[in-house]
Amino acid sequence: MDFIWIVFAFTCGYALRLIDMPPLIGYLFAGFILNFLGVEPAANLNTLADLGITLMLFTIGLKLDVKDLFKTEVWAGTLSHMTLWCVLGIGFFLTLTTLSVPYFTDLDLKSAALISFALSFSSTVCIVKLLEESGEMKTRHGQLAIGVLVMQDIVAVLFLASATGKVPSIWALALVGLVFVRPVLNHMLMRAGHGELLPLAGFFLAFGGYELFNLVGIKGDLGALIFGMLLSSHPKASELTKSLLSFKDIFLIGFFLSIGFTALPSWSMLGIASILAILIPLKYIMFFGIFSRLHLRGRTSYLTALALSNFSEFGLIVAYLCVDNGWLSNEWLVILALAVSLSFILTSLVYRSAHSIYLLYKDRIKGFESDTPLSTDIVHQPNDSEILVIGLGRVGKGAFKALHSMVGDKVWGMDADRNRIEKYQSKGMHVFYGDGEDADLWTRMETHKIKLVLLALPSIDDILNIAEQLQCANYQGEIAAIARFPDEHDQLVEGGIDKVFNFYTEAGFGFAEESLELIGYTHQRAELKET
Repeated sequence: MDFIWIVFAFTCGYALRLIDMPPLIGYLFAGFILNFLGVEPAANLNTLADLGITLMLFTIGLKLDVKDLFKTEVWAGTLSHMTLWCVLGIGFFLTLTTLSVPYFTDLDLKSAALISFALSFSSTVCIVKLLEESGEMKTRHGQLAIGVLVMQDIVAVLFLASATGKVPSIWALALVGLVFVRPVLNHMLMRAGHGELLPLAGFFLAFGGYELFNLVGIKGDLGALIFGMLLSSHPKASELTKSLLSFKDIFLIGFFLSIGFTALPSWSMLGIASILAILIPLKYIMFFGIFSRLHLRGRTSYLTALALSNFSEFGLIVAYLCVDNGWLSNEWLVILALAVSLSFILTSLVYRSAHSIYLLYKDRIKGFESDTPLSTDIVHQPNDSEILVIGLGRVGKGAFKALHSMVGDKVWGMDADRNRIEKYQSKGMHVFYGDGEDADLWTRMETHKIKLVLLALPSIDDILNIAEQLQCANYQGEIAAIARFPDEHDQLVEGGIDKVFNFYTEAGFGFAEESLELIGYTHQRAELKET
């Protein structure tokens, strides 16, 4: 990557971070600014973008439960939305054609259908970034959104195969045999250790899957996703995901920059793109209505629809294909690139306040709920707990076990990862499924019996949001949380946290205490003094 790209990407991303906005918006601006200044993109920029998307799909596969794709709300929700959107979109675009709106005058039924189809997709890159930054990948709405994105990817593969005339090779049937290769991949990953060989193994598997599928005439990105899904139940899947996180994020900066290099827009193109962006609220309404009709909870329908309310980078692929075949003019490539960029900005700005908005309008949103909720959305909560640990990752699980050894069944654990909860319940642990950021959960729960809540979560935003939810539910007990970095301490205290523990300092104290017991020392633990 040329240094000038790094300078502009960092400067714009940093500027947006200073005003508490997502850096990805800055990366989009950086691409358009560089293009305006006449900087020519090198070929390796697109290479970086492709690397980032491939790694992202591989890590999505690592977190994906295949059974989720067969749920009615996933496949029926995806196909119903795409069909309805295309029908309404064709009608809208042809209406603009009859009104002689610029750039629409030359559209025929086929062109209108292609544009509608391109805009029916939601952005995998944008949504995954939002869910990861908010710590919601494993939540009910996060998993539903990922399932819809995967279904859309399958539709995209079928479309590209039919549109380009590329029929998969007969050897593609042999890919079914990957199920039998899975034990070999599991063994290889287990022996990769915890050092630099682990992320290298991730690169090997992600790009190996890409090349294998590409070799037999199937979209390579689907291969990266499938290889990730093959390893999703592996004990080291989570560790592998974390080891690839920084690589993926750096490469994806190339993707956001590359959008800006698509072409230089004119004011008229920006105006048409803005008209397309006006359709985004319609996309939200359609997703929300469909999910509600499929008996999902109001909050789940609302958050999933909000995350999916954007346009996809796949729209640019469709646009390239249409321009090459002479179905659309070159200007439409620029217009769709601008529309995709605007949708990224709108989603990033709105979703960061999603939970606060829900608190304001939750009664109205819940009014659309079905009287017969899905069985998976019925949450069974304890009524005899005095201590509640929220977040059962490595730290939370350790805290839960330590507390259980001291106070017994008075402590319960809660996590938004349903698979994790089912695993712990099978071991007899007193845990239950629940999303701490769910205002409805705290409304139903009898919080007056709980004396202490421990928030063992990696995201400070999640911790502060849950603290706010507890205060709104009139919780009277104590709240403790973990801070990974020193600058987070004051923010958490100001947000209503009664006791903040520094993750690394507390680990050091625990290590020292247990080590002293080896040589017979008994002592009183000293309180950490702030410096």
